[in-house]
Amino acid sequence: MAQRTYDERIAELQKKRDQLKEQEKALIKRQNAEERKKRTRRLIELGGIVESVLGRPTVDEDKIRFLNFLKKQENNGKFFTKAMNEKEPKNENNAEG
Repeated sequence: MAQRTYDERIAELQKKRDQLKEQEKALIKRQNAEERKKRTRRLIELGGIVESVLGRPTVDEDKIRFLNFLKKQENNGKFFTKAMNEKEPKNENNAEG
């Protein structure tokens, strides 16, 4: 078997490098898609929680009301942040039991 030249070896390594870069891109793309799906699920679940607390479907006007309510809570003492960052959430009127 003939020995490969330096140029051939370099070309082979460059080809492998390009293949690895493409594999990396594909993995990153899949990871980003998975993270988007998880985020979308969380947002949908939060919307469901809001509607269950309201006892009715939300309407467009509710978005700005909810945003203003949360901002007001934060301005008045970071109540929302404090509640969301508690180590163990309090179970008030737990729907499960």
